[in-house]
Amino acid sequence: MLAELARRGFSTVPEPGRRIVTEELRCNGNALPWTDMATFARRAIAMALADRLAAESRKALVFFDRGLVDAAVALEHATGERTVMPLGTAHRYNANVFLAPPWSEIHVHDAERRLEFTEAVAEYARLERAYRALGYTMHLLSRVDVEARADFVLATLGAAPPVAM
Repeated sequence: MLAELARRGFSTVPEPGRRIVTEELRCNGNALPWTDMATFARRAIAMALADRLAAESRKALVFFDRGLVDAAVALEHATGERTVMPLGTAHRYNANVFLAPPWSEIHVHDAERRLEFTEAVAEYARLERAYRALGYTMHLLSRVDVEARADFVLATLGAAPPVAM
């Protein structure tokens, strides 16, 4: 869906986790969710904070594929270290969060994502609880095609396509 929003002219920020995994696989690193979740999550937190800071200078909507709350939830789950509320309270995103519930028909493994479907379901439940506890308005994305999902997101936000410069 992020690619569809970018195609429509919106600024997007790719998922920190995939960027970290790609880099770690390239250099034979260990900050991988299946090797060292705590180190991976700490790197994802640092990257999400940097992404958020960089996005603050943009005047228009910026869409993030995952972010700080997701990384904090991963760290808290891996270590028990209480990070979600302090980080999630100090560094807010737009009040609207769009969650894609796990969808077994499209759940696939690839080089960067090795999460089993049952793990994805458990992770989703943790994210849902965290976003709710942080006071975000959650919108669940339907099991429809990418274009329809993007239409729903933009209609919910009342967002018009950006003006070309």
